[in-house]
Formats: sequence, C-alpha cells, structure tokens
Amino acid sequence: MITSDTLRGYNEMFILFVLLSNDSYGYEISKEIERVAGGGYTIKETTLYSAFTRLEANGHVASYYGDETFGKRRTYYKITKEGRALYQAKCREWAQAKTVIDRFVSEEEKSNGSD
Repeated sequence: MITSDTLRGYNEMFILFVLLSNDSYGYEISKEIERVAGGGYTIKETTLYSAFTRLEANGHVASYYGDETFGKRRTYYKITKEGRALYQAKCREWAQAKTVIDRFVSEEEKSNGSD
C-alpha cells in the first residue's frame, strides 16, 4: 500500500478527478478514490475533509446540502471551472514529477530488485 506521505499534494487531484463526472459526498468520494487506486491507497477521513476545506476556500469546489439520510443532511461537492483548471495543472505537474523520478529508478533495480 502506498503511504499518504508519498501522495501528499495529490489528494486534491484525486478528489477533483472523482468530481469531474458528477457531484458527490465525502464517503462516496473516498470509496471511489480507493476503487480507482485498486485498493492501493485509502484516503484518511481527516485528510479528505481538510482537502475539501482548502478546495472550497480556494474556489475549486462548491458545496451544497443534499437529501437527508438517516436524519443527517449530506454535504455534496461540485467541481468548479477553477477546480477543472487546477485538476489539469496537477496532471501536468504529475507528468513532470514522474519524468524526474523515473530518472532515479535504475533499470537494473526495476528488473531484478536485488541489492
């Protein structure tokens, strides 16, 4: 499993990715991130809601209340135009980071994994 330290800075990208297709709420977003990651990454609840706060404060998502479920109203999140732009920027950033990191992964280590 990938640690959250490895992916720090990309949690917002993951959230925005999920919201590209439709509005959603926290639990559903976290489950979709886990599904897309193939079970290799689970976003922590505190990380998720901290990211929502930052994304909303910066105008990348907007929130609204949905229907009441078991006595509690769900908060739904919707990606904004600014959020789509941030998602695209994070994708470009990742492509650049991957290029740099790949330069530090030797083919020998990739192929045999020995010391």
